[in-house]
Amino acid sequence: SVGFGGDVGLHPDSRWNNPEPEVVVVASSAGSIVGATLGNDVNLRDVEGRSSLLLGQAKDNNASAAIGPFIRLFDASFTLDDVCCLRVKLRIAGEDGFALEGTSDMAKISRSPGQLVAAALGRHHQYPDGLALFLGTMCVPAVDRATPGCGFTHVVGDYVSISAAGLGNLVNRVRLCTECPPWTYGVRALMGDLA
Repeated sequence: SVGFGGDVGLHPDSRWNNPEPEVVVVASSAGSIVGATLGNDVNLRDVEGRSSLLLGQAKDNNASAAIGPFIRLFDASFTLDDVCCLRVKLRIAGEDGFALEGTSDMAKISRSPGQLVAAALGRHHQYPDGLALFLGTMCVPAVDRATPGCGFTHVVGDYVSISAAGLGNLVNRVRLCTECPPWTYGVRALMGDLA
């Protein structure tokens, strides 16, 4: 994942892809939801749609998701109840002049954030440091972009903006994952820096 302002990456093999504007909840290792942020879990529809066996190719690439612009921890002024009522807004602006807008209402998701976290974390699977969990989207761009009847797909250079009240605005530019910075900072480097 990349943060605010980073380039988000498409696999070069994908010809049909779109953003997935989502709320992301942050849960402790005990499964308590402590905050929220925004995310873009870029969807490679042609790769994922062929076979669930290709999910690794679709999701595990340089910059294949974005998260941010910050994590808002819950307090009296912003709670999980507020998250459950959010309207997530999407705006795509292409260098070719293409523009698209859409929304996704959290009130319409089929399972609550608590149910989704319980399905991901429990006696069956642990996250010792907690986790950030993308909750899903109801916003699938269906507007034709280039070829009539073929729907939407990203073009390199698109700017994707995802926003929601209380969580700010996550903005990223679309690139190929092979052109995005490689992931070089791992646990070994973290431990070295901490030492």
